[in-house]
Amino acid sequence: MFEEQNLAIEKAKIGDVKGIYEIISHFSQKGLLLPRSLSEIYDFLRDFFLCRKGGIIVATCALHIYWENLAEIRSLAVKEDYQRQGLGTRLVRACLDEAIYLGIKRVFTLTYKPSFFKRLGFHEIEKNTLPPKIWVDCIKCPKYPDLCNEIAMMWEYEKDNR
Repeated sequence: MFEEQNLAIEKAKIGDVKGIYEIISHFSQKGLLLPRSLSEIYDFLRDFFLCRKGGIIVATCALHIYWENLAEIRSLAVKEDYQRQGLGTRLVRACLDEAIYLGIKRVFTLTYKPSFFKRLGFHEIEKNTLPPKIWVDCIKCPKYPDLCNEIAMMWEYEKDNR
């Protein structure tokens, strides 16, 4: 857990589900994130990290594992009043650290903010190079398939770069 000035980054707990849902729903209504139901958040709770300030969840991010060599950064959301303070960076780094700990050497994301992920060591890839299994979630998106303008990016662990 990371703490600084009443700010904590930690793994989500069962009592955090509704707060995570509220943040994700807010950004999904704006068309910036894929919506997640309460049921999905409960199912994948162990994927989530979150940021608290004064006990209130202000940001969230998840590392979803697909198989032994691939995971995804998803549901990265930071409340507007807390953006541009490094919370997103800290959350993504927590997910990447967990990927390294678990032995996963490739992590992808689908994003509208490629410059943010590029600063964290991700590089752009073609969406069609990702395995078909990842598209199961995309079917839920109103922009799929013709209006999707997300950029696929990949991070690959190299021991010398961390």
